Amino acid sequence: MTTSHTIIGAPFESRMVSALAGDPSGLALLSDGSGPRLFKIRAADSHGHRSSANILIKRRYGWRGYHAPSLPSDQSTNRITLSATEQDEAIGTITIVLDSDEGLAAEDVFGEEVAALRSEGQRICEFTKLAMDPITGSKRVLASLFHVAYLLAHRIRRYDTLLIEVNPRHVAYYRRMLGCTVLSGPRMNPRVNAPAVLLHLDFNYTREQIGKFGGQPELASMERSLYPYAFSLSEEAGIIGRLNKADWSMTSAKAQAGVKPSLSKLNVRPVPLTS
Repeated sequence: MTTSHTIIGAPFESRMVSALAGDPSGLALLSDGSGPRLFKIRAADSHGHRSSANILIKRRYGWRGYHAPSLPSDQSTNRITLSATEQDEAIGTITIVLDSDEGLAAEDVFGEEVAALRSEGQRICEFTKLAMDPITGSKRVLASLFHVAYLLAHRIRRYDTLLIEVNPRHVAYYRRMLGCTVLSGPRMNPRVNAPAVLLHLDFNYTREQIGKFGGQPELASMERSLYPYAFSLSEEAGIIGRLNKADWSMTSAKAQAGVKPSLSKLNVRPVPLTS
């Protein structure tokens, strides 16, 4: 598989970040197998990477008895799938869906709630098809995947409100880990053949929490959210800089005009992580 679409390479353990300071690519420590294990966050825009993400989604959703619709065959301007990979195998995946004329999946079940947010002038997006490998995945991987998705949706494309549909038994986890609030109680979701609760997250809150806790895993014993496992502000700035050099920096006007970003240009090097 190609490695040209890697957005960032990072160690599984956040406290190893300082060990990468002298390596401009963040990858050399893996050359002889003696360095820390790294994972990559990348655009799942090749057939191989989308197939690997699909396998992970179907395995994890199927394990819980949910129906799992496949990812669309291609990325689009308003639907972007990211994967966390190790050795080119997906260990985590998330899809960002930006509100557009195509609408959002959450409208199928929570149409009134979505319409109300739009009427208030909020720019809405949703994160869907989140799946994590239970063995290889970790809070660090999940936090990194969420952080990059947040950067693309909020810092690059300027959407301010996130919606997530989750099973009722997962509500407490998302409230604790991300700070989500419940927008609507359980309803049957025919897409996955399971009940769903609609969660809401203001990205301004996310930005505040990353600024306060990001890049400080030592605070995880006191702050029981994902935010200590997120990137630091300096690391975040590096990711944003690289994303802005690629076609992720499309303006909303271009997006609304149907201009499709050339994801093949996403050949940025992994961000050098520094303490």
